[in-house]
Amino acid sequence: MQGETYNFSLTGPVPHPLSAGATTLKIQPDRLEGVNTINRLEGGRVWVGATAHEGAVLVPWQGVVLPWAVPGFDSLSPEHFAPVLALKPELVIFGSGARQRFAHPRLVAALIAQRIGVESMDSAAACRTYNVLASEGRQVVAALLPGDAG
Repeated sequence: MQGETYNFSLTGPVPHPLSAGATTLKIQPDRLEGVNTINRLEGGRVWVGATAHEGAVLVPWQGVVLPWAVPGFDSLSPEHFAPVLALKPELVIFGSGARQRFAHPRLVAALIAQRIGVESMDSAAACRTYNVLASEGRQVVAALLPGDAG
């Protein structure tokens, strides 16, 4: 997946496949004010709004995007998830890089103990899933390893 670019958009016209002459079918609600939206994932960068972030990042539903000091999937430790816990989300979408890899339960035990859900998927899928959940007003954090990691 290295070198591929993913652009994510939840708004804009979508042709309705069932009716000739129909203009659009809106399938997503209007964006909520102040909610972070992931717009693009390319190699080692993720764009939240118009800002590019290099390397691993934590994208909370609102507020500042944080650098995530994780060198790579194989070096993950429970301590890496402490900043996620501090954000107090209801759900964490863990993007494991270019391919889906699951965080060992011991790594996310503190999150689970606080009744915070954790879902693992590749980083491109994590970006899409995060956008849908954030647009619904959910208190979600995307914990993303670079798209070329893994």
